[in-house]
Amino acid sequence: MLLTACGSQESGPPTLTWYINPDDGGQAEIAEQCSAASDGKYKIETSLLPRDASSQREQLARRLAAGDTSMDIMSLDPPFVPELAEPGFLAKPPADVVERATVDTLEGPLEGAKWNGEVVAVPFWANTQLLWYRKSVAEAAGLDMSKPVTWDQIIKAARDQDKYLGVQGTQAESMTVWVNALIESADGEIITAAEEGQDADITLDTEAGQKAAEIIGTIGKDGLGGPGLPTEDENASMIQFQGDDGSFMVNWPFVWAASNGAVEDGSLDKAMVDDIGWTQYPRVNADTQSAAPLGGINIGVGADSQNQDLAWEAVECIVTPEHQSQYFATNGNPPSSAKAFDDPAVREAYPMAPVIRESLDNAAPRPQTPYYNEISTAIQQEWTPPQEVNENTPKETATFIEEVLKGDALL
Repeated sequence: MLLTACGSQESGPPTLTWYINPDDGGQAEIAEQCSAASDGKYKIETSLLPRDASSQREQLARRLAAGDTSMDIMSLDPPFVPELAEPGFLAKPPADVVERATVDTLEGPLEGAKWNGEVVAVPFWANTQLLWYRKSVAEAAGLDMSKPVTWDQIIKAARDQDKYLGVQGTQAESMTVWVNALIESADGEIITAAEEGQDADITLDTEAGQKAAEIIGTIGKDGLGGPGLPTEDENASMIQFQGDDGSFMVNWPFVWAASNGAVEDGSLDKAMVDDIGWTQYPRVNADTQSAAPLGGINIGVGADSQNQDLAWEAVECIVTPEHQSQYFATNGNPPSSAKAFDDPAVREAYPMAPVIRESLDNAAPRPQTPYYNEISTAIQQEWTPPQEVNENTPKETATFIEEVLKGDALL
């Protein structure tokens, strides 16, 4: 009887656990579809991670460090990939899996899935910020939004019309996102030689870093971000943008679905949504292509998973262009696959999809280093509130980060 009982518990296909970030049910739906498509080879069950990225990182790192064998499949924020790959917590993707799963992956998302020049996770969905604008404000400023615009131009337009710029000035990950995008757009980098770990070069105190500080400091000191700028996150800046004082805003594609949803429930006038336009992230220098922020999710497999072969097979199913386009149309998270952008359902739900795709090809990941958490936290502390950012901020931040990495200072 005991043998029979044990046998019945072990019958059926192996169960793969997929640790997912919170969404609107899209990953769970894909898990069911891939389980069915496996013809009984495996079953995928999802396990929900915390909502905020830092708590996700903490839980994943602790479980992986402890050798948790349930870490079969994981949804990973791109900035956390090097930290988990460097100590060997992630299983190395087989070369044939990488070849098939990334055959049409856009350049930005692919770079965000690498560590030390190698792909260590498979891009699933990607994200980037656009420059959203009120058509009426751009027209009044005489700006041709079919051409690239600069931060200086939108700052002037907002100032001249007594409007607010939608930016994220709160002490959170969004500040690192903004600082990195400005520096990368000015052909700079926050960190170089990241493979050197604690001895990496912190290259904030450069012309690019100075220009980033000038833009953030000007918006803060001149009150162009609105009275709530020091605590303003993505949602708050969207709400401000939707108001009478809105002008231009850098933000993620969720803005479109959220604005249309507000029209449907009667909390926002349709005329406001009709006044929304979108284009590429603003340039720092007029003659240099902007580098928009890169977000999204990569899929990794735990090094201690007991079902690695099946896990990689499941990963290939999860990241198919068909599943990526489905996930975008239903959950609002853009694909990393170029082909997925051609889906008619995607174009219908997000008319700005071509701009998102182009932006993702030019997007720049945040600093890829095992010490990303330390670097990001230091930037958040030193670059907030925006009105206190000045020409000394890049140098002071670089010195602080170097001291933190060497153990001479605490965050």
